Order: sequence, then C-alpha cells, then structure tokens
Amino acid sequence: MFAIYGTSGLVYRGPLEDFRKVAPSLRTARIRALMVEADRDPLAAATEPVSATPPRGTTGAPPALQAYAEVQRPAVVRRPLYRVDDVWTAPATSVPLASTIEAAWQVLATQGIGQAPVVDAQQRLVGLLTRAELMRADRLPAPDAHPLVWRAWLEQPVAEAMVSPVPSVTPDTELRRLALLLLDTGLPGVPVVVDDGVVEGFVSRSDILKAVVHEPPLDLWAG
Repeated sequence: MFAIYGTSGLVYRGPLEDFRKVAPSLRTARIRALMVEADRDPLAAATEPVSATPPRGTTGAPPALQAYAEVQRPAVVRRPLYRVDDVWTAPATSVPLASTIEAAWQVLATQGIGQAPVVDAQQRLVGLLTRAELMRADRLPAPDAHPLVWRAWLEQPVAEAMVSPVPSVTPDTELRRLALLLLDTGLPGVPVVVDDGVVEGFVSRSDILKAVVHEPPLDLWAG
C-alpha cells in the first residue's frame, strides 16, 4: 500500500497503479529526481578484513575439537528478502517540522545521512528533507552574500526546504513495488509509515543495494 502525506495530512492512499495517475500533478510540489550521497559505503562491510582470531575456547585445540566447535555454531538462517521491512532502517532519524534549516542540516550531518523524513509533533509524516534540496543553487544565497543573509537563510523553517507532499510505504510493501515507486518519483528513498501516518522507519536505494551486496540477487527477488 502506498500513501502520500503533506503538511495538511493524508493526500492519497491506494495501489501503485493509481499513484502513477496522481504523481504528475504532484511534481510541481517538488517531487523530482534528487541526487544525494550514499548514506554509507555499501561495500565497506564486504571488504573488511576477516579476523584471524580463532573462536573462544578453540585456541590451540586439536583439529577434532575445532571441528566440533564449528558444527556447534548455529547456522545462519537465510530466507528470501521480499518486503520493505526486510531491508529498511528502523527506527528512522527524523526532523521535527518546527526545526530551522540550520538545525535540520545538523541532524543530517551528525547522523551521516542524505535524507530524513520531516514529522509533526505527533510524529506523523509531513515531508522529506534531503541534502540535494538544501544545496540547490537557486535556494542558497550568493557565495559573497553578507553573513546576515546567510544567517537569515539558516533560520528559515525546514518547511521551506522539504519535499512535500511525499510518498510513503508500509512495512509489508513488496520490494519490487518499492523499486517502481523510486523509479517513478526519482526520490532517493521514502519513509515507512503505519496507517495513521506515524513514521516507523525509512527505506532508501542504498538499503536495497546493501541487500544485493550481502544477499544473492536471486534470494532478494524470490517470492
């Protein structure tokens, strides 16, 4: 199930096919292709050196005992990755609607992320803040602008820089349908919400790519 939330609340809820009919009318509300930095290097974990330290209790043990220790380790349970909640990030780092642009920027910088859902006082989704929107050339003051101009820009409410209304998905949304939504909107990711619009997590393109790196693609798209 897909939904669109804005500052006035729920804008649309329904299947992806109907969302595609509604989306063109929302593009003027800043739902556009965005380019942001990856949250983290998805290959970092895959390239980390493997520790040569033997399991506890097996140092210097005869080969038979070492083999026994290996078989006693629980096997990694593998299953197809099929839904959003198989790959999402939860809980999500969010930005309060009452924040200034400066405070919101600090949230993104401190957490090392490229985007975050914007929520109201009840933690309901109202928009999406991205580095790309903050760094748009037509939004920033001129480089040689007076410091007071920059200060005034930083003190603007985050609503002036967020994408709104913004699409969202539920935790049980199929990954294939999420991929279609990201392709259709050009967004780097979307918030994951429950029926009342409360944000539970976030799922991004990098989350999907990390799953592809760490899981065989056939597992990822099985189902």
